[in-house]
Amino acid sequence: MSEDAPTSTATSERSAGLPAQSPPVDPAVTHAAAGKTAAPRLSWWSGDGGEGAKRNLGLIAVLVALVVIGIATRPDLYSDSSWVWGNFLTILKLASVVGVVTVGMTFVIIGGGIDLSVGAIIAIAGVWSTTVATQNFGAGGMIFTALVVGLSVGLINGLLISYGKLVPFIATLAMLVAARGLAAEISNKQTQVSDNDFINGIAANSLLGIPLLVYILAAVVIGGWVLLNRTTFGRRTVAVGGNPEAARLAGINVKRHTVLLYALSGLCCGIAAIMLTSQATSAQAAMANLYELDAIAAAIIGGTLLSGGRGTIVGSLLGVLIFSTITNLFAINGLSTEAQNMVKGGIIVAAVLIQQVQFGSLGKFLRRNRATTA
Repeated sequence: MSEDAPTSTATSERSAGLPAQSPPVDPAVTHAAAGKTAAPRLSWWSGDGGEGAKRNLGLIAVLVALVVIGIATRPDLYSDSSWVWGNFLTILKLASVVGVVTVGMTFVIIGGGIDLSVGAIIAIAGVWSTTVATQNFGAGGMIFTALVVGLSVGLINGLLISYGKLVPFIATLAMLVAARGLAAEISNKQTQVSDNDFINGIAANSLLGIPLLVYILAAVVIGGWVLLNRTTFGRRTVAVGGNPEAARLAGINVKRHTVLLYALSGLCCGIAAIMLTSQATSAQAAMANLYELDAIAAAIIGGTLLSGGRGTIVGSLLGVLIFSTITNLFAINGLSTEAQNMVKGGIIVAAVLIQQVQFGSLGKFLRRNRATTA
């Protein structure tokens, strides 16, 4: 008894000095209690997640405005329903090749880079796939060659930027010059005609009244949307573009991911090379000239930040459609290409200026005033 007494006394003293153990807490009750004090959840429109939706609705409004301008300037054409449908398909075909390139460009820009070599990659992929030796392997060999060449050149860009530590602008600018030169060397500065009926039929044939080029664009856009919004690759792309150092500390291999982004851009260029070769039934070193500017401009119009970390595939597609509709609008009104380019330049400048405006600031100000009043 005497030996147990000190132990019991010490135990009671320790128990008196410590708080009693709390009983198990029901998670549902805790969640309900926390919900009473937590800030109310913002709607998709008011919150940050709704910023892309609001921007895309604005782009759709611009498309509608362009159509209204077309109706006002050429009512004789728009009064014919068959012409309207045919013109709509023409706009989609015009947007198809640049749209595929823009999907890859969007990933690169979101990841914090830039690719000035996409037009040259299309040229070298198109020229390489239409050589006599390649055409002897049939349509499969031509498609395989274009995809592999585009992917390989994109990989080289990524390696130079990630492991060679070159600035993306310089690396892709050098590739633009080198790839154009190699394409001219391979083709001997001549236009190479495609003799493959399957390849040539991609642009000429339709399915259910819709050109095959539009289906290819839709497949690439859907694949790009899923990759960006529903996969780890997409989340890592946003993280790398938003803050590369934070992404590295979070365990993301930034260098490897950057290489994959440029490889993806090159793959999209390989697809575009087949599409453009089909449209012209030929390939040459000068093909896809200035496509890099069209793709960058469309991505910017769609809301992709040049500094990286933000962008949407749907917005980029709408940007491509806006430029294609402007081109079509100028064509049906017989206006000059120079005037068209000036309008496009003004749209690009306006889009960049709009990006600098914090759209959410007004909403936050109004919500803060409502909270203060309440």
